[in-house]
Amino acid sequence: MSQMSSGIVCGGNMGTTYMLPLSLPTSSSFASLCFNKRKELVLDYWAHSNSNHKYVLKGRRRGNWIVASSNVASPSIWDDWKPLKAPSTPSLSDILWPSAGAFAAMAILGKVDQLVAPKGLSIAFAPMGAVSTVLFATPTAPSARKYNMFMAQVGCAAIGVLALTIFGPGWLARSASIAASVAYMICTSSLHPPAASLPLLFIDGAKFHHLNFWYALFPGAASCILLSLVQEVVVYLKHNFKF
Repeated sequence: MSQMSSGIVCGGNMGTTYMLPLSLPTSSSFASLCFNKRKELVLDYWAHSNSNHKYVLKGRRRGNWIVASSNVASPSIWDDWKPLKAPSTPSLSDILWPSAGAFAAMAILGKVDQLVAPKGLSIAFAPMGAVSTVLFATPTAPSARKYNMFMAQVGCAAIGVLALTIFGPGWLARSASIAASVAYMICTSSLHPPAASLPLLFIDGAKFHHLNFWYALFPGAASCILLSLVQEVVVYLKHNFKF
């Protein structure tokens, strides 16, 4: 059945009118929109078959504005368990370059880790795998922004040191550090999920305790610098070498 774009005009206070978009069949159809006695926004639709469809939008009017939300096509509770539909199938280069970037990043961190190991330092650990995934697989995501990464990594690392200093090792330090890290990232608009693992790594990793607040700079900031450089290379390759 062919359709045409139409609309419904609703009156507001002081002569204000509002046009609501509506898609109707081209043959004799009619629709009306009004508030019922319970102040619900009701849409009546008559098709050419003389059948009547009524939708209650459960809205209410605030001054000159109509506030409404339709529950006609509410999402299923199972939608969150389904994969998102990609606009297009990823090309080979879209898969290869992020994977190669992750390999290169961990190889560099691993080599640096070997060099600093005699001094009791480490820079290649589990959270860096999560950071690599965010930076290379979703470089345009908010959590992959350099501001988010640096602010979150350095700040959460320092929070871990502070939590251990105040509460000592144990569940209370872990819980308080994660709660404080979440609050910190929200307040600074620097959401970067992998950074929340840095406080736990410090609290449970005795080899980091001697670093104290230097832990925020190494491995915190140092790893960010190395991964940012690799990310720039990956983004360049994805944009300029497609296949």
